[in-house]
Amino acid sequence: MTQDSTRKHELLDMVIVGAGFSGLYMLHKARGLGLRARVFEAGTGVGGTWYWNRYPGARVDIESHEYSYSFSPELEDEWTWSERYAAQPELLRYLNHVADRFDLRRNIDLNTRVTSAVFDETASRWTVLTDKGDHVSARYCIMATGCLSAPKQVDVPGASSFKGETYSTAKWPTTPVDFRHKRVGIVGTGSSAVQTITQIAPEVGELVIFQRTPSFSVPAHNGPADPEVLRKWRENREANREAERNSAVGTLLIEATEQLAMSTSHEDRRRIFEDKWSKGGFAIGGSFADLLLVKEANDTVVDFVADKVRSVVKDPATAEKLIPRTYPLGSKRMCVDTGYFEVFNRDNVSLVDISTSPIEAVTPTGIKTKDGHHDLDVIIFALGFDAMTGALGKIDIRGRDGESLKEKWEGGPRTYLGLMVAGFPNMFLVTGPGSPSVLSNMVVSIEQHVNWISDCIAAMGERQQHVIEATAQAEEGWVAHVNEAANMSLYPQANSWYIGANVPGKPRVFMPYVAGVGVYRQVCADIAAKGYEGFALSSV
Repeated sequence: MTQDSTRKHELLDMVIVGAGFSGLYMLHKARGLGLRARVFEAGTGVGGTWYWNRYPGARVDIESHEYSYSFSPELEDEWTWSERYAAQPELLRYLNHVADRFDLRRNIDLNTRVTSAVFDETASRWTVLTDKGDHVSARYCIMATGCLSAPKQVDVPGASSFKGETYSTAKWPTTPVDFRHKRVGIVGTGSSAVQTITQIAPEVGELVIFQRTPSFSVPAHNGPADPEVLRKWRENREANREAERNSAVGTLLIEATEQLAMSTSHEDRRRIFEDKWSKGGFAIGGSFADLLLVKEANDTVVDFVADKVRSVVKDPATAEKLIPRTYPLGSKRMCVDTGYFEVFNRDNVSLVDISTSPIEAVTPTGIKTKDGHHDLDVIIFALGFDAMTGALGKIDIRGRDGESLKEKWEGGPRTYLGLMVAGFPNMFLVTGPGSPSVLSNMVVSIEQHVNWISDCIAAMGERQQHVIEATAQAEEGWVAHVNEAANMSLYPQANSWYIGANVPGKPRVFMPYVAGVGVYRQVCADIAAKGYEGFALSSV
């Protein structure tokens, strides 16, 4: 019997769905527990978001040395980042290096999509099916599917009628695309659009940017990694990593402060904003403690950023269109750019405000808006993702009594700690809705979740327990707490993908946990210390 046919009906301890940062680390930890584990990955390579997101200009928005695994000092010692904010090719090389260094590939099935996961109540095991015909039974099912891995579908009328080239930032081809001398239109101005626009503007013949809602974008001040910064990081690495884990968002760039914008003079506020702006990246988000709690405080930083945009963009009318006015700064994830606003000073770039001149249809030769037709050779759709829940929604997941996860979440996702769902025993979510996840340095949050899951399974093994499940009462309490925390902040004031507002028909529920990485970590630790309070554990 061949190895492939043996795998068709395999008995495992753990199935892991996804081979990005979460799946790779979960596999490594499972190996350490002596578990038989297998990863199923839809892509033809490992890397998760950094495998799929290969659009021009794609790069991380957390400083490279912080956006990396901390579980292995040896791994940290042997890898040196080339840029302050690493680009997609380097991030993908890093994750491939991890897969090779820890010999993970032998337990990863690539180009294999999980189609269903059904809990067998009699055996207390998960039956997992794939599009390759695999039929696997596993004690534990780990959903490491990623928060931003299910692209939002193109819903522009007439999109399929376009006779030119069409691309999506979420499904970019592996071969280079030549934009020289072409008329290119890009729909969207979120993070992937901002990075793509900045990268391709110098080479295209003409670039037309279709913007519905402007994004807050801050300069990265990217460049070659500073050897002195990396040296100091390594000298204090253990303390730095611990500080990350106990910080608000998992990165040291956003410094903790108790100072309030509304208790600070105008001159001192501007000085502090200037200092944070000069540091680049998300630093400005940590200027004052009340920026995401008090609208008047947020208005002060919005005014500062608006002045920055006006100082860069030469055409006053264009500058005003690029300034967000309908939501607080930080209530949507800010973009981190390398010269985005400067692009609008180029003669070959134009901005179309589709909030006032909506797109009526894509035609065979371009895009028609209320105010006219734009002739194009290429259209790029940068529409974002069905965030947090989209990837799980593509799998037929059924728990006790055949309950469908999709049906349970019809009114919005419900979890306990973002880790488990009542009625779905032994199924863990890595950075699921109800955890800090997308409001944080994802690698810090991923490691915390994977470590918690691993410790939980190890503790169960010591007690001869085989089944763990969130209780309905605990889930209900956690959902209420997540909503209460969000409503104390300014986050819900934006129609963001944090609440599913970018996907038509998706329930409007604020999904991440806003209280912070350090607070959340302590909550999870306390629950484990209390014998996994809020979970029902049993031997069958």
